[in-house]
Amino acid sequence: MTVDGAQLWTLNQRLLSVVMDACSGDLAELGVETKEFFVLAEVAASPYPAEIAAALMIPKASVTVYVRNLVAKGFMRREIDDEDLRRHRLTLTAEGKEARDRALSALAAEYDRRLARITPQDRTELRRILQEMLKSPE
Repeated sequence: MTVDGAQLWTLNQRLLSVVMDACSGDLAELGVETKEFFVLAEVAASPYPAEIAAALMIPKASVTVYVRNLVAKGFMRREIDDEDLRRHRLTLTAEGKEARDRALSALAAEYDRRLARITPQDRTELRRILQEMLKSPE
């Protein structure tokens, strides 16, 4: 039986959706919508709205809405960038860091429940495969 890339991509997407759906209640308790969570989780690596949009592959206008919501909820601050006064740099508040960390813990716990279904050797192999797939083509 052959498995093509589209089938594997679909299975991976389905797994991610199932995990996110299982955590939606935890996110709601934290006051974070699913898409807001992704923005919250990305701020440390990409502190500018345009960078977040590129990293998450979502429209800049959507990032603007999510940032506005997260600022209103007290999870994030928009600050003028001292190096380029035309840009806003995003930083997480203490509440934002706590919400992000708790949401990541909920996601990790749900994903771990799924990983528990496979052997430790298969988990090691899965990590190796994913790391290989993420390498830049030469």
